[in-house]
Amino acid sequence: MEETVKLTIDGREITASRGATILEVAREANIYIPTLCHNEELVPYGACRLCLVEIIHGKRSRLVASCIYEVAPGLEVKTATDRVLNVRRLVIELLLSRNPKHPTLRKIADELGVEETRFEIDFKGCILCGQCVRTCREVVGVAAIGFKGRGVTRKVATPFDESPADCIACGSCSYICPVEVIPMEEKNGIRTIWKTDFPMQKCVQCGRYFAPIKQLEYFRKIANLPESYFEKCKNCQ
Repeated sequence: MEETVKLTIDGREITASRGATILEVAREANIYIPTLCHNEELVPYGACRLCLVEIIHGKRSRLVASCIYEVAPGLEVKTATDRVLNVRRLVIELLLSRNPKHPTLRKIADELGVEETRFEIDFKGCILCGQCVRTCREVVGVAAIGFKGRGVTRKVATPFDESPADCIACGSCSYICPVEVIPMEEKNGIRTIWKTDFPMQKCVQCGRYFAPIKQLEYFRKIANLPESYFEKCKNCQ
C-alpha cells in the first residue's frame, strides 16, 4: 500500500500522507479552515463542527468534519462553498448564543459575515469544545473533570460538582480553553481553580511560589524523582 495519496483541495492537487486528516493536510498547504475544538496534542474530536468541508468522492457529495476525516486517493475537497459557509454561519450563531462577545468567537463570526445571532442569548460561557476535558485526560492523565448532563444542560464539571479529588491544579484546562471561562488565580501562595485552594511550593532559595504542591507530588510519583527534586524553582536550580 502506498504511503501517500493524491487529492485536491480547492482545486489544488496535493500529495498527503495516508492516514492524515483533511484539516492537517489543509493546514500544511496553508489553506485556512476554522476550528475551535482541534489541538495537535489531542485526539481529533469533531465537536465544534466549524471545520466542516464539502467532499466529493466519485459521484457523492457530502459535508464532513475535516478534523476527523482522513484523506483518500482521488478525494476532492472544497472548503468554502455556499453549502459549507451556510453551515459554519449557523454553527457560529449557536456558539454566539452561549458566549456572544468573546474575541475568539467574534473573529470567526466577522470572517463569516455574521454580525449577531438570531438565537436567544443564554450565556453559558463554555462552548463545549471539550479541550479542557480531553487535555486533563489525554495529556495530564488525571481525568479530574468531565461532561455533565445532556443537551442544553450539558456542561464541564468536577465529579458531583464538588472539590475535585484528582485535580493537581496544573491549570492546563484553563490555559487551553479558547474562550477563557475556567478561572484560575494565584494569591499568597495559593492557586485557586475549580473553587478549590491548592497550596503552592515555595522555592527554598529565592522564596518564590512556583507550582502547586499537589502537581509536583504527581510529577515526582510518575517520574520516580527524589523528594528534594522540586525544592527549588527552575530559575534557582
